[in-house]
Amino acid sequence: MRVLYVDDDRINALLFEETVRFAPGVEIEVAATGAEAVDLARRWRPDLLVVDLHLPDTNGLQLLPHLRKAAGRADLPAYLCTADDAPERTREARAAGYVALWPKPVDLGTVIDELKRRSDGAAGS
Repeated sequence: MRVLYVDDDRINALLFEETVRFAPGVEIEVAATGAEAVDLARRWRPDLLVVDLHLPDTNGLQLLPHLRKAAGRADLPAYLCTADDAPERTREARAAGYVALWPKPVDLGTVIDELKRRSDGAAGS
């Protein structure tokens, strides 16, 4: 399973990359801006998106439809990450089409469990 992680904070990106190592069969690419993410989505065709809310050139809510279009999948599963107040942002994330909001700092167990669940589901298809 291919995961595109979009976050301009290099420390968060490194932590997420290290977390993914514990989820077998998962490849990861990282983008620091919305423009980089769209380009990667177009070329690499991810199976799952994890997107930070606050990016230097856009925000995660506005970016999602562009990523899905670039990847050629309107149903591409996506998770929004943010340190903002979760209850309000959770509603916005769902309205924008995200599966869920993962508050920062992201719970690594939740990420690993979700990646494994989605990998297992994809393998069973």
